[in-house]
Amino acid sequence: MRIILCFVLFIISQNALAQKFMILGDSLSAAYGLQESQGWPALLAEKTELTLINASISGETTGGALARLPALLKEHQPTWVLVELGGNDGLRGFTPQLIEDQLQQIIITAKQHNAQPILMQIRIPPNYGPRYVERFTAIYPTLAEQHQIPLWPFFMDEIAIKPELMMQDGIHPTAEAQPLIRDIMLPLLAELESTIELTPTP
Repeated sequence: MRIILCFVLFIISQNALAQKFMILGDSLSAAYGLQESQGWPALLAEKTELTLINASISGETTGGALARLPALLKEHQPTWVLVELGGNDGLRGFTPQLIEDQLQQIIITAKQHNAQPILMQIRIPPNYGPRYVERFTAIYPTLAEQHQIPLWPFFMDEIAIKPELMMQDGIHPTAEAQPLIRDIMLPLLAELESTIELTPTP
């Protein structure tokens, strides 16, 4: 019985390692102002059996990520792609329609490469005006419903309200915030791990 249990656990572990989770994000996921090892993606990688690929770049926009995506998908062949984008587009005043169109193309491109997209809800400061903020915020649930993909909550919702966890620019989380973001993301990632089929990896 013990040998069988060990074998089952080995199969689960091997299947998990075969699954790749790629983060396609901006500075919030790129450990802005910190060492890469301090960022929440690196901390999260230590807590999961999945292979985690952080393809985030500070300053990234939906357009920039869309241009990079085909090469990333070809190189890494991820199982899932977490799309944490749109914040820089909003801060630059890009139209909600443009942001939505480019996010939609990112979702379609990921699916065409047999990767499961996951969209993260993004929020922007209220000083951009209620109409713009409302239209921007609505992009994410609209696309998630349209494409029948998961919509994950914005990890900054619980961080940005605490000044002591934010850098002086009021936009980026500090090193102290990174483990907290990891802990917000961990149960979401665990849900993905639980869907891995108990079958031997070829």
